[in-house]
Amino acid sequence: MTLDQVKPGQGGIIETIGGEGALRRRLLDMGLTPKTKVTVRKVAPMGDPIELYLRGYVLTLRAEDAAKITIREEAEA
Repeated sequence: MTLDQVKPGQGGIIETIGGEGALRRRLLDMGLTPKTKVTVRKVAPMGDPIELYLRGYVLTLRAEDAAKITIREEAEA
């Protein structure tokens, strides 16, 4: 599933970061790296942007960019 498909209050673990060149580098620089836990906090009324919580901070990301990030559900411990 991609990050733009996740509902508020849910999240998972990042598996892959798509995109090419500067976009991919920007996503990685913002802390969106594989094996990072991410939670969707809010989605704007029109669906764009998406507010995420990861690594102890809040990040707002366009839905178009979030669609390039693949996540998996976190296994219950």
